[in-house]
Amino acid sequence: MKIAIVHDWLTNMGGAEQCIINLHKCFPEAPIYTAFYDPENMDPIFKEMNIITSSLQKKKGKKYNHKKYLPFMPKAFEEFNLNEYDVVITSSSCCAKGVITGPHTLNICYCYTPMRYAWEMRDEYTEGMSNLKTKLIRYFMNYMRLWDYQASQRVDEFIAISTEVKKRIKKHYRRDSKVIFPPVRTETFLPSKEEEDYYFVVSRLVKYKRYDLAVEACSKLHKKLIVIGDGPERENLEKLADKEYVKFMGRQPDEVVKEHLSKCRALIFPGEEDFGIVPVEAECCGKPVIAFGRGGLLDTVIDKKTGLFFKEQTVDSLIEAIKEFETLKFNKEEIRAHGEKFSEENYRKQIIDFVNEKYKEHMEEV
Repeated sequence: MKIAIVHDWLTNMGGAEQCIINLHKCFPEAPIYTAFYDPENMDPIFKEMNIITSSLQKKKGKKYNHKKYLPFMPKAFEEFNLNEYDVVITSSSCCAKGVITGPHTLNICYCYTPMRYAWEMRDEYTEGMSNLKTKLIRYFMNYMRLWDYQASQRVDEFIAISTEVKKRIKKHYRRDSKVIFPPVRTETFLPSKEEEDYYFVVSRLVKYKRYDLAVEACSKLHKKLIVIGDGPERENLEKLADKEYVKFMGRQPDEVVKEHLSKCRALIFPGEEDFGIVPVEAECCGKPVIAFGRGGLLDTVIDKKTGLFFKEQTVDSLIEAIKEFETLKFNKEEIRAHGEKFSEENYRKQIIDFVNEKYKEHMEEV
C-alpha cells in the first residue's frame, strides 16, 4: 500500500503539525505534499521527511504569510500528481482536501474543521475591516464556499477531530465522518506534588479566545491569575487587569509552561475551540479545567469530574463557575487517567486501523 500525506502548509508548529508528525510515524515511507514549507519554523524532525511543495513555494519571500495566497491555493493543490498512490491522507482545515485522485486511490481527509472563514466564521474574520474590503472578501468567499463544497465531494472518507467538527462536516459538506481525537503528548505533562494558589491561562492572546473573561473575572474576584502567552490582544487585556492579581509573563519555554500548569488550581479556558489541546495537557497534569461548555471541550472535559463548565460566554457566568469550583473536590488521579486517553499512541493505533479497514473496503469496490 503506497501512501501520501497532504497538509495545508508547514510554516509554524501547532496542533495540526503534531498530527503530521504522528501520521508520518504511522506511515514513515509516505512523502508529504504541502503548499509551503518553512524549515526554520518547524520541528527538526521535518528535515528527515520527504516534503514536496507546491508551485506557490517559489513565489514566497522570507516571510511565509500563507493567508495572502489563499486565492491561489485551490489550483496549487489540484496541480499535485498523486496518481501513483493507493491511499492519500489529506490533513486539512483549508484546501489540502481538494487534491485530485484517480478512482483507484482512497482519499481520506483528517479534517480539523471545514474552512472557517468561508463558512460560519465569515463575519468574525471581516470584523473591523472597511466596507469595501468586507464586500470584496465576502464576494471571494462565495467562490471559496462553492469550491470547498466541491472539494469535499472528492474525499472518500472523512475523519473529524471532535464531535463539534463532525457536526460541521455534516452541515456544510453533507458527509458522515468518524471522530479520532488529535494526539496529545500526554507523557510530557505530569502532575506535581505542589499546588499553588493561582488560576492559569496559556495561549496565543487573540480576540476570539476570549481571555478577557478570565482577566476580568479574576480581577473582580481578587483571585490570582497567571497568563503565559503573547499576541495582539495582550495590550487590551493588560488594561482590563487588576495588576495586583493578574500577572502577564509573555511567551515562555515549554518547561516553564509545564511547571505553571502542574502547580495551578485550575486552567481557565473561556473560548470555543474545535478541539483544544491545552485542556487535555492540564488534565494530564491532574488539573481541572474551568471552560466554556461548547465546542471540542465537550469531548475532553467531564463536567464536575475533570473540570467545570460555564454556560454563557460572559464575565458573570465565569465568576459563578469559579465560585462553584472552589466548593468542589477533584481527584487528581482520575483527571490524569482521563487525559491519558488522548495519547499519541492511541491516535496512531486508531489511524492505522481506520486506514487499513477503509482501504480493504475500497479495494473490494474498485
